Amino acid sequence: MVTTGSRVERKKYEKSKQRSNNRPNKNKNKKSNWRKWLKRLVILFITLFFLALIAGGSLFAYYAMNAPEIKESDLIGQVSSKIYDSEGELVKELGGQNRDLMTAEEIPEVLKNAVMAIEDARFYTHKGVDPIRIVGSALANLQAGEITQGGSTITQQLVKLSVFSTDFQDQTLERKAQEAWLALGLEQEFSKDKILTMYLNKMFYSNNTYGAKTAARNFFGKNIQDISLAEAALLAGIPQAPSDYDPYTFPEDAKDRRDLVLSVMLDRNLIGQAEYDEAINTSIESMLVPINNNSLTEDDLVIDAYIDIVSQEVQEKMNLNIFTDGVEVYTNLDMDAQVKLFETVNSNTTVIFPDDELQTAVSIIDVETGQLVAVIGGRKQEVAFGLNRANTLQRSIGSTMKPLADYGPAFEYLNYSTGTTIVDEPYSFSDGSTLNNYDFLYEGDMTLREALSSSRNIPALKLLQEVGLDNAYAFLQKMDINIINDNNKDLVESNAIGGEMTPVQLSAAYATIANYGEYNTPYTVSRVITAAGTVQEFTPTPREAMKDSTAYMLVDILKDVPGTFASAAQIEGLYHAGKTGTTNYTESELAQLGLDSSTYAAPDGWYAGISPKYSIATWVGYDNRNEAGNYLTLDETRIPQQIYAEMMAYMMKDLPNNDWTMPDSLVEVEIEKYSEPLQLPGPYTPAEIRSKELFIKGTEPTQQSLYYGRYINPPSWFDANYNEETKSIVAEWGALTDSGTFELSLNGTVVYTGTGTTFSMPAEADGEYILRLRIIDGNSSSDTLVVTLTLTTTSEESDSSDSESSDLPPDETDSSTEVPNESQSSDDTPPVESTPPG
Repeated sequence: MVTTGSRVERKKYEKSKQRSNNRPNKNKNKKSNWRKWLKRLVILFITLFFLALIAGGSLFAYYAMNAPEIKESDLIGQVSSKIYDSEGELVKELGGQNRDLMTAEEIPEVLKNAVMAIEDARFYTHKGVDPIRIVGSALANLQAGEITQGGSTITQQLVKLSVFSTDFQDQTLERKAQEAWLALGLEQEFSKDKILTMYLNKMFYSNNTYGAKTAARNFFGKNIQDISLAEAALLAGIPQAPSDYDPYTFPEDAKDRRDLVLSVMLDRNLIGQAEYDEAINTSIESMLVPINNNSLTEDDLVIDAYIDIVSQEVQEKMNLNIFTDGVEVYTNLDMDAQVKLFETVNSNTTVIFPDDELQTAVSIIDVETGQLVAVIGGRKQEVAFGLNRANTLQRSIGSTMKPLADYGPAFEYLNYSTGTTIVDEPYSFSDGSTLNNYDFLYEGDMTLREALSSSRNIPALKLLQEVGLDNAYAFLQKMDINIINDNNKDLVESNAIGGEMTPVQLSAAYATIANYGEYNTPYTVSRVITAAGTVQEFTPTPREAMKDSTAYMLVDILKDVPGTFASAAQIEGLYHAGKTGTTNYTESELAQLGLDSSTYAAPDGWYAGISPKYSIATWVGYDNRNEAGNYLTLDETRIPQQIYAEMMAYMMKDLPNNDWTMPDSLVEVEIEKYSEPLQLPGPYTPAEIRSKELFIKGTEPTQQSLYYGRYINPPSWFDANYNEETKSIVAEWGALTDSGTFELSLNGTVVYTGTGTTFSMPAEADGEYILRLRIIDGNSSSDTLVVTLTLTTTSEESDSSDSESSDLPPDETDSSTEVPNESQSSDDTPPVESTPPG
């Protein structure tokens, strides 16, 4: 290398370079610091991870040490649930006493594949807990924003069903840890086939059927080893929700679930396309045989519908299955009332049904609490947990809708009175289609009381239009009623006279009316004790669904229905109210039934009735309403009234017969009906035009109607005498003290009108002369004063007339010596009346 410059310069350069090298590099220092912090964070994360792992492991070990002991008998046996009535008496014990236990060798391969496809795909490879399934379900639940999948394996589910509660509140970290620990232990003790066998023997399949082998026999009439692919898929799908996928009650839902199982099996190459196509095209109905109910007692049938609702309620509120989870359920069931109701609809003694196919559904609710005390879901049913029409029926309720959708909202939002006038006249829906009353007649002016009690259709539609569909729907929603039209939650004008609702919903809505507007969600379960000992109490929170004034006005009107417009619903001496409801066939439906409009035929008959204590909703009809002969005659539409009367009389027989009390928000005022605006009756308003009606306090009328006339004082005195010289009768009377004119008539003919006080009229012939005098003012008139004179010429004494005045001036006296005539101050002749409009 060549060096230039002097030695001094070289030394200066070297010193300068040394100083430059010693100067700090900022970029280099920044990079170094970042790496140091990253390294520290990694170390911290690893440390925390291992600490968490150690803590988690320690906690898991602690929980595992306290896990309950699990025995083979627990895995094989069925934990029973106990159902109690409102008095705490045991009415039903649910369990698998009638199971056929199968062995591992009996399980067909097709059932194994179906169950593993839908429940646990890696069952034969995991050790009791499946981390992949846990992570997958967690991600799926996060994506859905709710719990849609579970991460439990078949082994864990078996543990859960054997020693734990499935109550959501009991699904704690400790319980989950113990469940996993016990599942790992089971996998060490038993073979996979043994675990699967115990699992399938423990499953509940609806219809009081436990175990896959029993289900195959009861549902298909087959040995478990002979079931088809479609049948295996159905058995694999039912246990997730036995009540929802009951193939006898809900075949469409059961088919959807079965087809899902088949789809998963196809995706996982467990079956081929041809097998899939054949199975998916097999109907549910073609697979089933009539279920064997030899084990059912009459007590089972009596409470069947009630237990069905209990099952759904416990599932919804606590995520518990009363058929498998070993719970104690205390209900609101009035067992005596339930037995009475069952006998009433099945015995054909007090209430006569025309045939065994005619069905019914009845719901009885305690008005003050919302407790469902008795329920019937059908009659002549010999199956366990059969079709429960009380809480699943979706048929139009007919005119029982009118208080809920029309009159209630009108009282609530428009402050109408029960005496508000409405016109029953030819009328149409907004789209132009015609609406008729049931009798095809029109009544003209009506009060709302008259229109509702007599169930006129046209006033109901008019009210709904005045209130507005949105207001009416909001009114219904406060009672948990959601009417569906074209798959949307809203009302249409035809809902003025009907809408789909279950008997339980209808009884709860009418209970709200009876309870001064306070709504309680209907419920069957008061207390549940889980297998883990958790106690859950249930009491509803009442809410105001309508003002007390609205409710009382409805009650007051509906009191007029039993006996008058619902003859079979009358209960002598009882304070109660109610409303009838029927539905109609269209002309095309009548033709399908082979009928014409001259034949009375109704598909549905309803009655909703209330007392201050109970609300009862009753329906009758045929399940297939369009099958020949499946219609109600006029007499048969009264069957719901008969059931109501029988049950309400029974329910109230030992209770005080109290009437409803009018709330302070209302006043009762006598009115002249149809006056506009509503007015108090005048002195001559006829009795048939008077009525006592309810008004929101402060809206009652104060002006008196003079449509039929006002009261006018009669003339102060009236007299008449015969003048022989002029051959005339001279009449005299007291002067006017108010407005108006005198009207004088002779023998029925008006001879004078005016304000004078005397009038003379010729009287040349013998005979009786009757004079009448009154004051008239417009269409009002006073009482009539009468004087009668008799003229004779047959004797000397008759040269002068004989008369008697009804009233004479105080300073005058009657100088007649003979009084052959009689007079009176007034007669029964009514005052002049004008003709009412219309």
